[in-house]
Amino acid sequence: MNQPSSFLSRHSASVFAVRTFAAAMVALSIALLLDMPRPYWAMASVYITSNELTGATSSKAVYRVLGTLIGATGTIVLIPNLVNAPELLSLAMALWAGVFLYFSLIDGTPRSYVFLLSGYTVALLGFPILSTPESTFDIVSTRVQEILLGIACASIASRIVLPRTVADTIAARAEAWLANMRQLTVDVLTGHSSDQEHDGERMRLAAAAAEIDQLSRHLGFETVTSANTVRGLELLRQRMLLLHPLLASIEARKNALISHGGVPPAIADVSLRIASWLANGDQDGQDADRLRAILDEVQPQLATNASWTEISAVGLAVRLRNLIDIMRDCRLLREATADGRDPSSLALALTLDGPEPGARHRDHGLASWAAAATALSVVACCAFWIATGWTDGASAALFAALVGSFLAGQDDPLPAFRKFFGVILVVIVVTGIYTFGILPRVTTFEMLVVALAPTFLLFGWMTARPATGSTGSWLAIFTSVQLALQSSYSADFGAFANSSISLMVGVALTATTCGIVRTLGAAWIANRLVRSNWRTLAAVAGRSSPQDRAAIGSLMQHRLALLAARITVVPAAARSDAANLLQLRTALNIIDVRHASLGLSHAAMAGIDALFNRLASAARTHTAGRLPDELIGRLDDAIASTLREPASKNRSDALIGLSGIRAGLFPAAGSYQPRLSAQGSIAA
Repeated sequence: MNQPSSFLSRHSASVFAVRTFAAAMVALSIALLLDMPRPYWAMASVYITSNELTGATSSKAVYRVLGTLIGATGTIVLIPNLVNAPELLSLAMALWAGVFLYFSLIDGTPRSYVFLLSGYTVALLGFPILSTPESTFDIVSTRVQEILLGIACASIASRIVLPRTVADTIAARAEAWLANMRQLTVDVLTGHSSDQEHDGERMRLAAAAAEIDQLSRHLGFETVTSANTVRGLELLRQRMLLLHPLLASIEARKNALISHGGVPPAIADVSLRIASWLANGDQDGQDADRLRAILDEVQPQLATNASWTEISAVGLAVRLRNLIDIMRDCRLLREATADGRDPSSLALALTLDGPEPGARHRDHGLASWAAAATALSVVACCAFWIATGWTDGASAALFAALVGSFLAGQDDPLPAFRKFFGVILVVIVVTGIYTFGILPRVTTFEMLVVALAPTFLLFGWMTARPATGSTGSWLAIFTSVQLALQSSYSADFGAFANSSISLMVGVALTATTCGIVRTLGAAWIANRLVRSNWRTLAAVAGRSSPQDRAAIGSLMQHRLALLAARITVVPAAARSDAANLLQLRTALNIIDVRHASLGLSHAAMAGIDALFNRLASAARTHTAGRLPDELIGRLDDAIASTLREPASKNRSDALIGLSGIRAGLFPAAGSYQPRLSAQGSIAA
């Protein structure tokens, strides 16, 4: 690692704090120079937009511009037309915020920021100008200019002041992820650590993979990263996505063999050799070739009367070869990416389709519920404001939309709101100290910069640290807005008190409303995630969803990452199934078997179709525990029927897939026992 990047890694939080504060001061000074009516919005926009990584800042800037323009358009349409009907206007603004928040929660990618911002910008721009609706266009246009100025300053600063690229960050995290995956693979192959420890490590790896996937969506916004690097990282991410279910499959097949007499000595020996190769960093390509050759030699041939041990051994040998291929591809891609070489020149073992954005879990019911809670919070604040006739009550509705949108993704909103309320109290205290104790003594812009530096450098440093990121960001943004810095000092304690009270009322009413509406919590959400995996398996088995391995793999691993954040409330049985990617492995095996069955006889295809239709029916209503024992008999019949087919690659692939389904769904079942009809054929 070179010296500059080592420096950035050690002091990234401090660098971010200084860079962001400098950009904020530049934005504030330009806004003051141009005599903008609310220059503090330019300063706040810098803190809203900035990210440690250049690509993430650029993408957020683009999305913020789009969201601001959409929200500004909505404000111009709603305010002048509905200002004389406050109840209708309140409802319209609440619905606007709720609908766009729903789209933001459903999207779940960095692009969701467009929808999030589009929703609460109407409240942000609209409520403060209700007393002067005739000036809506002028006020909104100047506010948009102030926001765009802050966005521009944040983007430029992130590119020219010690930039940190998304590509370098992804490469470093992928290296660490693969190192952890290698260690987990070694533990599985050598029998070290317990199943519970393996499950916990899988959960951690799933969460880390989801973070890498999110980061990769910013790559397209980095102009400093070469196309070769971007392509190499995308190909690497594809193969990382395959490793998780592959290792779970290897462990399941190994356990199946152990429970039926043990792993054949030849395959056990090559497993230990693979573990040694991985422990040494999988650097030797010649070792990989030798291991592949050994696997080809020890893989048994399946006769019509093949035993369950032989079928399972073939499946394990094939999956071990897949493991070698993927690990070797990952090594070649990491080296090529580090050197900036074109990945298309590499001799990769796996040929995959072009990388597509990963499929993600979308819970429309949960998103609707959370969005409705925020919309109701805005309505509650508006009702309080209209009923009391409180002039500053509009600010409470503004903060309800803003805070409700930011915290809508929380499983249990009340702890988050309590934490946020503490942040608000700090903001009020800091703002009061500055407004009445420090700013009256500031006479030049240079003195203002010096006065603001300690506080905002601290907030920026907190923003860049994972443990305090959200708190630091909230403190910086809300303090910037509440200070309301202008070209000349003016302070009114009554206005300050009203503004502070409206902020607290908005947060309190939003917390109360969301706490009443959203009472189900993390356990309910985790249960929905578990049921979703079984429904996806049922859809794959019943052919009611596309038979796309990459999309299904990405979808179910995203759910695993979501479950990892709620692992303490997931029931033990469901937790084990999820960590072992049971539903995903079964779905992938179903796809493989269906594809292979196209080369089998009509009778074999009919038996396989009947099996999968019955499995689909059982999975639609299943959540945890053992599936109906009837399926074991159907699986055994399908395996026996396939064994009677002439030897071919399709026959082998179908047997490997069927044995994988059986080992995954029924790990404790005995060896397969086909039920033969009186005519000697396999009963469906």
